[in-house]
Amino acid sequence: MLRAVVRAAAVVMLMLFICSACEAQLSSTFYANSCPNALRTIRTSIRSAIARERRMAASLIRLHFHDCFVQGCDASILLDNSPTITSEKFATQNNNSVRGFEVIDQAKSAVENICPGVVSCADILAVAARDASEYVGGPSWTVKLGRRDSTTASSTLASSQLPRFTDSLQSLIDLFGSKGLSARDMVALSGSHTIGQAQCVTFRGRIYSNGSDIDAGFASTRRRNCPATRPNGDGNLAPLDLVTPNSFDNNYFKNLLQKKGLLQSDQVLISGGSTDNIVTEYSRNPSIFSSDFASAMIKMGDIEPLTGSAGIIRRICSAVN
Repeated sequence: MLRAVVRAAAVVMLMLFICSACEAQLSSTFYANSCPNALRTIRTSIRSAIARERRMAASLIRLHFHDCFVQGCDASILLDNSPTITSEKFATQNNNSVRGFEVIDQAKSAVENICPGVVSCADILAVAARDASEYVGGPSWTVKLGRRDSTTASSTLASSQLPRFTDSLQSLIDLFGSKGLSARDMVALSGSHTIGQAQCVTFRGRIYSNGSDIDAGFASTRRRNCPATRPNGDGNLAPLDLVTPNSFDNNYFKNLLQKKGLLQSDQVLISGGSTDNIVTEYSRNPSIFSSDFASAMIKMGDIEPLTGSAGIIRRICSAVN
């Protein structure tokens, strides 16, 4: 009996050691010796891309998010179709929507020029999201590094594990909870909709619903560039934040209080449910929102990374070596 207890204890200790070792391999100084100029090189590339197109900041934050929610933060979203891979790019929530791939490719190319085969595409996605936020006035945070790249992708998981614009509050809470993120993290991360744009097809149902949860004047304004009948105007864009669409601030939450959330999945955050008080708090205190957003991005970046000898370092982000 004693021997069995000792053996069980040893197994538990070994598992804890393995988990600790994996966690320890994510470090903000991971490339300090192997590629000391990696972060500076990535930042230069990302800033140049956003300077050319301000909308790209939102796209890069979203790209990191859509990567981490499927198989963890492993750059699986960047893989193209191949004989052995069904790309996540064509899942419903990504198809003709997720963008910024060429910006990541450019950053990867720049890093490969100075440190071939060292910096992962998964880490570039994480750094790019941080640099994008900072460039448009949002928070910055210390990015933990050391992720490796997957050799697989899953369109099936992308379809089931990425949020949809029609999701209910409870569906969102459950989905984020399955990734180790709290309801507060979910609301904070939703605040990234303070920048960026959405396609008519994603909000048509809401603006023509004549519902009690949407401001009538706001709906009327949005209808001008979003015809009622599909597929007319499906790809027409509207800013997620009508007030300051290119600046990272807390106006997104102020809009929700006025029933001016563009997506249904935005407005449900304040619909008489458990997250109402968080939305109200963020609308009143931008510094708390900023701090919580940074913390939530760090937590999101910790979702199931490949470390150590797992995965690979891709030479080109869209294909397995």
